Amino acid sequence: MKPLRLLLLICLLSTGAKAQYVANNKRIADVYFQNKDYYAAAEYYKKALNISTDSIGFVVPYAFEAKVKNESPKRPEYEYCVFQLASSLRLYKDFRGAEAWYAIARNFSNPKYVLSIFYFGESQRSNQKFNDAIISFKEFLTKYKANDDYAEKAKLEIASCNFALYEMRYPRLYKFSKLLNQINDQGSNYTPLLMNNNFYFTSSRPVVVGTKTKTIRDSKMKTKVVKAENPFINAIYSASGNPQRTSTTVQKIGAPEKGKEFAAPAFSPNGRVMYMTSWSGAGNRKIYQVNVSKGTGQVWAAPKVLGTEVNVEGFNSMQPFVTKDGKYLIFSSDRPGGLGKYDLWYCKLRSDGTLSEASNMGNTINSKENEEAPYYNARTKKLLFSSNGRVGMGGLDFYESSGDFGAWSEPRNLGFPFNSSKDDAYFTPADSEDSEGYISSDRESVCCLEIFHVKKDFLTVEGTVLDCKTNLPLDSAVVTLSDSVQIIKVITQADGKYRFRVNSNRQIRIKAEKNLYFRKVLSYNYDELAKLDTLLNPRICLDGFIINKPVILENILYDFNSYKLNPASEVILDKLYQKLVDNETLEIELSAHTDNVGKDAYNLKLSERRAQSCVDYLVRKGIAASRITTKGYGFSKPIAPNQLPSGKDNPQGRQLNRRTEFKVTKQ
Repeated sequence: MKPLRLLLLICLLSTGAKAQYVANNKRIADVYFQNKDYYAAAEYYKKALNISTDSIGFVVPYAFEAKVKNESPKRPEYEYCVFQLASSLRLYKDFRGAEAWYAIARNFSNPKYVLSIFYFGESQRSNQKFNDAIISFKEFLTKYKANDDYAEKAKLEIASCNFALYEMRYPRLYKFSKLLNQINDQGSNYTPLLMNNNFYFTSSRPVVVGTKTKTIRDSKMKTKVVKAENPFINAIYSASGNPQRTSTTVQKIGAPEKGKEFAAPAFSPNGRVMYMTSWSGAGNRKIYQVNVSKGTGQVWAAPKVLGTEVNVEGFNSMQPFVTKDGKYLIFSSDRPGGLGKYDLWYCKLRSDGTLSEASNMGNTINSKENEEAPYYNARTKKLLFSSNGRVGMGGLDFYESSGDFGAWSEPRNLGFPFNSSKDDAYFTPADSEDSEGYISSDRESVCCLEIFHVKKDFLTVEGTVLDCKTNLPLDSAVVTLSDSVQIIKVITQADGKYRFRVNSNRQIRIKAEKNLYFRKVLSYNYDELAKLDTLLNPRICLDGFIINKPVILENILYDFNSYKLNPASEVILDKLYQKLVDNETLEIELSAHTDNVGKDAYNLKLSERRAQSCVDYLVRKGIAASRITTKGYGFSKPIAPNQLPSGKDNPQGRQLNRRTEFKVTKQ
C-alpha cells in the first residue's frame, strides 16, 4: 500500500475521542499539505478546527478568535492549524479565504508566524485591496528581522500595489471575454494554442474511467450508483471550430499513460512534432520534463523525454514553445546556471530536429523569481512571457521585450486589463500582429485558471499639416506620435495628411516639424482621450521663418516711458514661450525698438530695458537664458516714417516703430 494511503488509513481508524479526532485530522491535513494537495489539506485543517468544510465563499466563524484565546492550553495547536489553513487556501489560490484566516494569524505573538503579515498583504493585493495591502507590507517591514529575501519582496509588493492603483485608474485599450463553452469546464483550463486552425489547451478536468460504477449514499442516505472517476488529471485537449462559440466539441489528445500528466503543447512549424510538459502525479516531489512526440496531427506516438540539452536530472523543465520560423525552442526551467527560481532558456533547433545546448536568456529577461510561459513572434521580434519577479499587478504578469536572442530590451509590463491582480500567462495569437489572441488567467475564479479571448482596442489619430499663412497642405512634414509605450513617425505627402492607429489612451503627444518652420506639439491627456473612439483631424498649422529675418511680436505694449510689461503683453510672450518649448534647440535674438521722440541715448537704453523685460519673463517661465540674446536698437531701425512728408507727426508710423521683434539665429 502506498505510504500516503497507509497514513490516511491509520489516521482514520484511530480513536474517535474529540482530542484524537482533532489530532488525526491535523495529521491527515499535514500529509496532504506536504504532497501539495492544498484543497484537501484545507478541508482537513478545517475539520481539525471543528468548523465547516464548505470551502465555497468560506468565512471565519463568528467569535472564532475569542474561542482561540479562551482555549489557552490548546492555543499552539489552534495557531498552527489556523496558519496552515490560511497557507493552504493561499496556495490553492483561494485568496478570499486566505485573507480571512491570515487576518487572525497575523496577530499571533509567536514569531514563527510573522510571515502571516506578508501573506495577509499578498492576499489583500490579490483581492484588489491595494491600499490595505500597502499598509500590511509596511507593517511587515517594521516587524520582520530575518536576513532573507522577504523584506525585498515586500518592497517589490508595495511598488506593485502602487503600479496597480495607477493602472486601474488609467486602463489600457483591451477587450476581454471568458470562453463560455466546453473549453472552460471543470478544473483548471490553460495553455491555449492555435495551430493549423485547431485550438489546443490543457485541462485538469476529471476523466471518466469506462463504465465502472460505485455505490454511494447521498445526503438523504439513499443509495445510488454513479460512474467512478479518477482524480483531476492534467491532459492535452483540442477543440473543433471557433473557440468563441457557445458550444464546441472537446477531444483529448494522445492515449493515457498510467501515472503521467501532460500539459503545455507546442508544435513544430509543419505540425508533425509536438513538445509538451510531463510529470508524474505520485510522490512528494513532482519533476517536470519536456517530452516530444511525432505524429500526423491526428495520431501521435508515445511521448519521449528530451535529452540533457533541455532536461537535467533532478531539476524541472517545462512549458516549451517553438518559434514559428522553427529556429528556437524556448522553455522555463530551474536547472543549474539560472538567475532565479524558474528562468527562460532556449535551444537552437537544427534542420534535422536535434537541439543545441540550452542557453539562458540573460538577466534582462530573467529575475530572481519565476519567468514562465514564453511566446516569441519571429516577424516582429517581440518576446511575451510571464513573471512574478518584477513590478506588476500581482501574481504572474505578462511582460513584453524586443530582441533577437542576442540582446533584449528592458521588459515592459502590459498593464491593466491585460494583467490582473492574480496569475496571467500563456498567450497565443489569433493573427500575425498579436493584436488578438487567448490567455489563461484566474482573475474571475476562486482557484483555477480559465481561458480568455483578448483583443486590442485602437485609437485612430489622423489630421492634416498646413502652412499657417497660406492654409495650404505641407508635404515632407515629419509627424511623430508618442504615447506611454512607443514612438511612431510618418512623413506627409502632397495632401499633408497623417494617420496613426495606437493601442493607448494614456497620453498622446503629436509633434509636427518641417525645415524652416516652427515645430508644433499637441498633447492629449487620458481624460480627453477616454471619451473618444477616433481622434479625427487635429489640423496642425506651422509658421514659417527665415534665419535672421525679424518677426514682429504684435501688441507687446508698455506704459509711456516704462519698460515694465503689462498683462496683455505677457499673453503675446506666452505664444513665443510655447514656440521655444516646442522647438528645444531654437536660439533667438529678442530686440526692442522706439520711435524718434527723445534723445538717442535715452531711447537706446529704454529699448534695451524693454527687450530685457521680455527675456526675464521667458526665463522665469523656464526658458534657458543661453538660448536668448537681447538687443536694444533705439530708433536706429525704423520700419515706418515718424513724420509725414509735410513734416507733421505721424502717430501710426511711430506706433509701428515702437515694436518688439525676435529672429531665429539658430535652428
